[in-house]
Amino acid sequence: MHDVLVIGDGPAGSQVAYRLAGQGYDVAVLGKKEPGSQVCCTGIISQVCANAFAIDEGTILGRVRSARIFAPSGKLIELWRRENQACIINRSAFDVSMANRAQSNGAQYMPSSPAKSLTVEGDRVVVELTRGEANLKIEARAAVVATGFGTRLVEGLGKIGDFVIGAQAEVETRDIDEVEVYLGQEIAPGFFAWLVPTSPPMARVGLLARRNPEFYIRKLLSSLHAQGKVVSDEESPSYRGVPLQPLARTYGERVLVVGDAAGQVKPTTGGGIYYGLMCADIAAHNLGRALEKDNLSAKSLASYEREWKRKLGRELRIGYWGRRFFEHLNDKQIDRIFDIIKANGIDDTLLKADDLPFDSHGKAILRLVGQRALSRALRVMKVPFRIGTQFS
Repeated sequence: MHDVLVIGDGPAGSQVAYRLAGQGYDVAVLGKKEPGSQVCCTGIISQVCANAFAIDEGTILGRVRSARIFAPSGKLIELWRRENQACIINRSAFDVSMANRAQSNGAQYMPSSPAKSLTVEGDRVVVELTRGEANLKIEARAAVVATGFGTRLVEGLGKIGDFVIGAQAEVETRDIDEVEVYLGQEIAPGFFAWLVPTSPPMARVGLLARRNPEFYIRKLLSSLHAQGKVVSDEESPSYRGVPLQPLARTYGERVLVVGDAAGQVKPTTGGGIYYGLMCADIAAHNLGRALEKDNLSAKSLASYEREWKRKLGRELRIGYWGRRFFEHLNDKQIDRIFDIIKANGIDDTLLKADDLPFDSHGKAILRLVGQRALSRALRVMKVPFRIGTQFS
């Protein structure tokens, strides 16, 4: 019997395995596919994330210090900072690197072994899985679920309250060397679309949508092709669910949930790598302590949720409020906000603020709505969504 079964071999799962195996525990990692299989992910992480988790330089395709944001009318805000703000990673190579790191600490990987069920039976967890044509059972003292969004393995812990669909395609571009973001009801209703250069001349084109993601990604590809930004609009997109709110409960008896499966994702952008890695470390710390004491009750493991919520809970609440507020804006209102930001130099003010890191969207949102000119205009617009800036 293993000490820990980690179900899911993405970044969060591999980080948990790396930390727990490094503490001397017997860790097995179950993967639905081979590590490094294609994932629908834009692959943008902050430089802070890359430094904090010693991301392998060989997995970084490029770095970002600027972006161009287009309003529905085509109005443009250009963002630029002197220092690199983000890294664009090769997601497949990144996943393999994280798995190799865990294996170097002694974690055992079982690829192409999708878990079918997870049950707690007395002093152990039992996972039923499929490997080839065989149905197997594997046991451990505890389990960490890091399968990504939409797993049925943790149905007893409630549900994620809100989610969206991400769609993305790999494309060949013409002379695109900056990240571009597109807003508007005709492009990605209530959300946004992107064009992210990776290894020239290749790029990732994608968007978030609550419904009809295939329609909108096809429309976006056609538009970019007509503008001469991409060579072809015939690429085949991939799709995945993106949680916008956390799972109702991220712990249970002998079980923790981490990463996208737990809804530990930025509600503003759908990015989950950094938060997932942060919570993976918190999970490994708390689970390691529980294993040492041989107390794997839900009460004992509740410390994991308390700790990650202390670190990220407020950020997630403010980010979700900002996300929902943006969804209530129409194109005319978005254009008006662009005008106000440019006319009052709000973009420059925020860019020059040293206390607004790339990953702190909640702080940026509060700072933005606190700008007098913008706050006054938002109230005049009478957006059917309450403006509030008090978050406990």
